[in-house]
Amino acid sequence: MSVLLRQSFRWFARPLRLAVTALLTVVVATAILGLRYGQERQAANLAQERNRQVLETLERLRAVIADVEAQRRGYLLTLDPQYLKAYGVADEAVRRDAQALQALVAGDPLQSHRAGHLALTVAAKLREVDEIVKTARTYSGPAAMAMIRSLDEIRSQLDQMVDHERFLHVDQEKRSEQLEHRKAWLIVTAILIVAVLAGVALALARLEAIRRRKAIAENIALHGDLLARDKKIRYLVDANIVGIIIWEVEGRILEANDEFLRIVGYDREDLTSGRLHRATLTPPEWRERDAHTVAELKRIGTAQPFEKEYLRKDGSRVPVLIGGAMFGEGTSQGVGFVLDLTDRKRAVEALRQSEERFRTLVQFSFDVYWETDTQHRFIHQEFAEDLADAPTPGSEIGKTRWEVPYLEPDDEAWRKHREILDAHLPFRDFELARLGPDGSKRYVSVSGLPVFDEKGGFIGYRGVGRHITERRRAEEALRAMQAELAHANRVTTMGQLSASIAHEVNQPIAATVTNAQAALRWLRARPPNLDEVRYSLDRIVDDGKRAGNVIGGIRALIHKVPPRKDWFGLNEAILEMVALTRSEMFKHGISLQTELAAGLPMVEGDRTQLQQVILNLIVNAIEAMDGSDEGGRELRISTEAEAAGVLVTISDSGPGLDPEDAERVFQAFYTTKAKGMGMGLAICKSMVEAHGGRMWVSANEPRGAVFQFSLPLVREESVPARQIRSNPAA
Repeated sequence: MSVLLRQSFRWFARPLRLAVTALLTVVVATAILGLRYGQERQAANLAQERNRQVLETLERLRAVIADVEAQRRGYLLTLDPQYLKAYGVADEAVRRDAQALQALVAGDPLQSHRAGHLALTVAAKLREVDEIVKTARTYSGPAAMAMIRSLDEIRSQLDQMVDHERFLHVDQEKRSEQLEHRKAWLIVTAILIVAVLAGVALALARLEAIRRRKAIAENIALHGDLLARDKKIRYLVDANIVGIIIWEVEGRILEANDEFLRIVGYDREDLTSGRLHRATLTPPEWRERDAHTVAELKRIGTAQPFEKEYLRKDGSRVPVLIGGAMFGEGTSQGVGFVLDLTDRKRAVEALRQSEERFRTLVQFSFDVYWETDTQHRFIHQEFAEDLADAPTPGSEIGKTRWEVPYLEPDDEAWRKHREILDAHLPFRDFELARLGPDGSKRYVSVSGLPVFDEKGGFIGYRGVGRHITERRRAEEALRAMQAELAHANRVTTMGQLSASIAHEVNQPIAATVTNAQAALRWLRARPPNLDEVRYSLDRIVDDGKRAGNVIGGIRALIHKVPPRKDWFGLNEAILEMVALTRSEMFKHGISLQTELAAGLPMVEGDRTQLQQVILNLIVNAIEAMDGSDEGGRELRISTEAEAAGVLVTISDSGPGLDPEDAERVFQAFYTTKAKGMGMGLAICKSMVEAHGGRMWVSANEPRGAVFQFSLPLVREESVPARQIRSNPAA
């Protein structure tokens, strides 16, 4: 702002200078004219005064001449001596006035000549008159006339001089008027000059006032800025964010804030006593760098930040970042800023160790570390050193995961995986199979996390991969063993239900025999009742189908078949197991209640495995209630749809489970039965979990146990009729 103000005053100074110069010129001219006016006025006044005196002198001469004439004439006419008494006085007055007249008109050549001629004429005429007076007694009449004529000549000369003086008087009056006009003009000019000077002075005063106000405002603003800056600097110093020191270039530290004292481990008493010096704080190997910094400060006034170490008071070392600047030219003091790098060094070291640990983790825990770009193309891969059959380095760079040849999974699994990638979501254990060098399948499990920049923009994925071929082979072997064990469990269970199964098979067989006999009787009738025969035959067909379904269900449970996933109705599968165990329930006096939810969604899974779970839970409930004599024996089976899936509940009114047993009942080889193997519930839980569900147990009220398992909800899709098997025997 001050720069703009100075520029505006520079711009204004040129016309102001011209105006002041013109005004001074007018003032000087006016002063000169005023001086000339004074001189002319004084000359005019003197001329007027001389003219007045000349006229007065001429008038006195005229009067004196008239007196002389009257005195001479009276004497000549009367010869009375009384007229001669004042003759001497008048004669002397004439001579004195004539001399005075000559002195007054000495500056006017014409009048001076006339005055001199008049003085001579008067003197001559007075002598003549004196002669005439002396001879008056003899020449009275002619002498008087001659005297009169002689005085007329003097009066004539006086009249000429008077006329000349009067002319001069008129000219002087005109000159005086001109001087008065000039005086008025000078006065007006002076007034104008004074007004202009007053206006200029007022303008200058206003400009000066504005300048001063602006200067004061600038000074106040500058002072405020200085105070604010000083406050900010003081706040920075007192905030102790970084160490701040004031030093002499030779090394003595004059002032420091608490943060610097904390960094070097000294206290303020050490500072005030002068014990803080750059030389004592700097290790020997850093002194050469300090000398270079001092030279740089002396040369350019600033020192670029650099890292060094300080010696603390306790002898330990602290890494710092330091920079500084001189206060100005001609001074030996400056300010320095010191940043403690201890945490940063620790963080760098921790990062280095973390990278080493990560690299070690990748080397020993994973087989490959990979990175992809925003288009999911590989941009970096690191394979474990002991990885066999690793791809050629760089052979997969620039390709997506699905562009590398693979055997598994199918297109649907790849579609879901790419949806996850395009949504920039983390994924875990995505499994794929590729062809190995020996023609076998090589399984890989891949996990990855999306990476974003500081603005939240997606930049790619980072992740790891593990070769799980051996694990998959072990899992397949484990599944085979579990299948064998499950089959053995099913066979054992079926053996326990042999009587019930025989009853379920005998019922449709007996009904078939009865209906056949009835049909034969209706055929022997005369006439044969064909409608009754047809009805009996229809019942025989239904009974045969019922027996076939029972035997088919038994065969499915006993035979070893590979796991498969089908869409089926869970309620129908439950009813089939109820049909197999109904006679066993009746034998033990158990009341069955079923509450199967209508419209239950289809489930996807292995029908045989899930029916084995249901069958095991029903048989366990029957066996639990068989040894209980307290109250009625009730078995309740229910299904219901939940937001997350389908829930199956099987509860009994047996003795229940001990709370401690509830935690271990699903463990392998743990049983509460005298002749149990401890594998049934463990197998059931593993089967449910293999279908993505879970199983748990809780206490029933007022007694008994409640076993529940849930299966995840699947899409409600139409399932072909061949996948739904009905059970008329149920």
